[in-house]
Amino acid sequence: MTATRHDSTTYELVAQTRRNGQVESQHFGAVVALNPDGTVAFSVGDPTAIVFPRSSMKPLQATAMVKAGLSLPPRLLALACASHDGRPEHLAAAREILSTVGLDESSLANLRDYPLDDDEHERAVRNGNQRTSLQMNCSGKHAGMLATCVAAGWPTDASYLSPDHPLQQHITEAIPSLAGEPAAHIAVDGCGAPAHALSLIGLARAFRTIAIATPGTAEFHVADAMMSNPEMVGGPTRDVTRLMQGVPGLMAKDGAEAVFAVGLRDGRAVALKISDGANRARPPVMRAALERLGVGLEHVDPATWDSPVWGHGRRVGLCEAVGPLVTF
Repeated sequence: MTATRHDSTTYELVAQTRRNGQVESQHFGAVVALNPDGTVAFSVGDPTAIVFPRSSMKPLQATAMVKAGLSLPPRLLALACASHDGRPEHLAAAREILSTVGLDESSLANLRDYPLDDDEHERAVRNGNQRTSLQMNCSGKHAGMLATCVAAGWPTDASYLSPDHPLQQHITEAIPSLAGEPAAHIAVDGCGAPAHALSLIGLARAFRTIAIATPGTAEFHVADAMMSNPEMVGGPTRDVTRLMQGVPGLMAKDGAEAVFAVGLRDGRAVALKISDGANRARPPVMRAALERLGVGLEHVDPATWDSPVWGHGRRVGLCEAVGPLVTF
């Protein structure tokens, strides 16, 4: 569950949205950053706040899947870590994961939906397509889960989404070795898979663990897949993809309700949560945190951080980081 304390010791002001020069909204959040040795470099708000990382858990889930026998080339493993846009290459990759173990998209038990990307969504509607599990942004993860079940000899019916299924038990049991703590809660994610809750610092530790892993380990395979195939993790206009493209040796994953986590090969890591779930605050706050941590962002596309405010079809403002992250 999200932290129940919403006072200044849990979340602090980290961003604000301006419309025509006037503050329209304020966004509170918590941020924690780790040094290369894993110690806390700085934090804003309570780094022990319990949050649902949502899709930011996908690299942890994929690591557990590789440990259970999932074997995919980096391009396909990256899709298993993705909240993809539903572009043709993403849908083809999800089908390919399934076909490697003799399954097809009819085996997917995740929620049916249209593509996440607006243009692909509109194209699907124009073409008369209905919502499908394949188009849904988590289909790569679910395809990976099913392929893992085949590799491990576990059931591949819809029960693979149950917390009691051997796959989900294996994922839950793998979390402490990555995050340094067990899951605080297990709920149901939007796609139907179990949603584990962790402390924010536990999420940062997990990304650091995966990012610094030695070659040959499951963690290394996941980090390498994401770093070498960022376009499969999101899409060409997504901040998570652009950030990985601009900073070699960095893995990043966004999550619903304004969660964002980053791990670097040198051991640095960041995890953040915007308390009101406003995703527009997430990119500028991550930028401020990475800059404070000393991560070079000079090669990152500036559009990565842009959270514009629109009025009558015109840009009339933006969401920007404020508070302790930018005043240190």
